[in-house]
Amino acid sequence: MISSFNIAKLHSLLKDFYQLTKIRITVFDDSFRELTSYPDEIADFCKLIRQAPGCAMKCHLCDKQACETASRRTSSYTYHCHAGLTESIIPIRMGNIVIGYLLLGHVFSYPSYEEGWKVIRKRCADYGLSPEELEKSCRKLPILTEDYIDSASHIMKAVASFLCMDRMVSMHQQELPVQIDEFIQSHYTEKIDAVSIAQHFNIGKTKIYEIAKQNYGMGIAEYIRKLRIDRAKQLLTEQTGLSLAEIAYKCGFNDYNYFITVFKKLVGVPPIAYRQQIVTAE
Repeated sequence: MISSFNIAKLHSLLKDFYQLTKIRITVFDDSFRELTSYPDEIADFCKLIRQAPGCAMKCHLCDKQACETASRRTSSYTYHCHAGLTESIIPIRMGNIVIGYLLLGHVFSYPSYEEGWKVIRKRCADYGLSPEELEKSCRKLPILTEDYIDSASHIMKAVASFLCMDRMVSMHQQELPVQIDEFIQSHYTEKIDAVSIAQHFNIGKTKIYEIAKQNYGMGIAEYIRKLRIDRAKQLLTEQTGLSLAEIAYKCGFNDYNYFITVFKKLVGVPPIAYRQQIVTAE
């Protein structure tokens, strides 16, 4: 665990979120362990699902997979859980490192109970649960629209930012992922890769890949390219007198043509077109 949370203050904030949205929200740490939630108890539907053999693990794996997907996004990730309810999750970031996750759910988001029950009954058909009990617990859940969930997700994103601003969460600077990120931030314009980083910290490449996947949602090489292109966008905007070759070199690209190829792939337009768009917009 690379971060520490003020659980008391966090729980109070989750309560405020629930008062506004009436949606349960849960906080996970960077290792996908549940830290706290509000309300404390899960819905009757979820209690029933988790009583089925193996389904508690299904719920855990579903949450973990959602966290991994969310770590690669900047916006919220909304999806159906294995049992058919809607959830939305967003990573809590401090700088470039994911230090936790906020998850809202489990929400019944179908046009009607009849339509939703058809989906849920099919998904849970092999769980060995009483269809009558499952449907009864299902109908206790309020129907929430997609727009309502989107709005709640937007608030949740603001909550994730507020956690860091209000110091409800802090990173352990001595932890390896933090040290690695600081090293990359200081050297990404130089010739570095997973091998050289692993050698610098005297760890194996596999460990580097695991840290990159968990904290950046991508590999080390992809992350370094992203940092370099972000820097290139900044230079194209702020230092219009620099040539593309100079910008490529300053961002760590020794091959000018490769720089243009990578820039177009990540941004959608070549560097010169991006600069012209910025100048025109001003």
